[in-house]
Amino acid sequence: MFTPRARAAGVVAALTLVTAACGAAPSTQTTQASQGGVNAATATSAADFGGFDKLVEAAKKEGTLHVIALPPDWANYGEIIEKFQATYGIKIESETPDASSADEINAVKTRKGQDRAPDVLDLGQSFALSGAAEGLFASYKVQAWDKIPEGQKEANGLWINDYGGYVSIGCDAKKIATCPTSFADLLKPEYKGKVALNGNPTKAGSAFAGVFAAALADGGSFDDIQPGIDFFKKLKDAGNFNPVETTPATIEKGETQISIDWDYNNAAYAPQMTAKGIDWQVNIPSDGKYFEMYAQAINKDAPHPAAARLWQEFLYSPEGQNLYLKGFARPVMLPAMTEDGTVDQALADALPPVEGTPQFPTTEQVNAAKAKVAGGWDAAISG
Repeated sequence: MFTPRARAAGVVAALTLVTAACGAAPSTQTTQASQGGVNAATATSAADFGGFDKLVEAAKKEGTLHVIALPPDWANYGEIIEKFQATYGIKIESETPDASSADEINAVKTRKGQDRAPDVLDLGQSFALSGAAEGLFASYKVQAWDKIPEGQKEANGLWINDYGGYVSIGCDAKKIATCPTSFADLLKPEYKGKVALNGNPTKAGSAFAGVFAAALADGGSFDDIQPGIDFFKKLKDAGNFNPVETTPATIEKGETQISIDWDYNNAAYAPQMTAKGIDWQVNIPSDGKYFEMYAQAINKDAPHPAAARLWQEFLYSPEGQNLYLKGFARPVMLPAMTEDGTVDQALADALPPVEGTPQFPTTEQVNAAKAKVAGGWDAAISG
């Protein structure tokens, strides 16, 4: 299992989801991109290859896909990687799974022309937006483009949202007499030294989302995240804040008995912990519901451009989307798949229950909130 992946926060617009080593020289890249008379690096759809089968053929000739920042237990990426390799016979080189979205963007810039540059990226949406603005991504529309809700994709396919989740509170019910179900509960004296946040909110999207959710729970709004920062200062001053970042190992050792994290992470911990005699329960806080999605993008200078495009096709196929769902992440195509019957309903029914309809911040609100957190978090927690 992984240490918390540092992610950037994103903007979500589809309310329908609620219901439902050194590298090679650049010449290697150019040769791969031009296989079969098709410039894979500029292909904007499978049709540019002559159809999906031809895309598969071109990707198999490349034979490799290089990825970073894909923890195997984050949104079920371990199984997703295995299925893609087994299906297409393409080796996935997975580097630094615990890297951040910022690390991914940096790798795109600093490894240009190298085989170890990331072919694809899985990003917090603020990084997807900034990366697209910097011209780092390739335009590509997957075959399922029309089934992806508006607001969940860049108009030219520079990025597409893929999966998301809610901020949740995980709790070791065998060590905690009464598990908290709200942010207000977390301030209770019985939780002294027990409340962990998955990462630093200036770097990790899950932690940033936790601060945003706390703000919504404590009188703040999408225009005012300060109450969330103030909440964690109160949590620290009360002695309840635990600076240890949550992993299955810290849960098993009893070091993080309560954890604020994505529901798909907390929910995925539960069966692992059951096997170890731990009753890990998950609640969506009643007073601070916050939902967010992450985005896929293709490196414009991907060393394996056909494989990169095939990877996207796989992720946005019913199989790929159901694999996200198996990891308790809510796939972007859930509404369409529910309508056309391709969703695995048993997996959908296993998602942590949520009541009510959350609202979502705009890009401008997220950017302002990130600046506020960057300027105030360290003082609040270390002061």
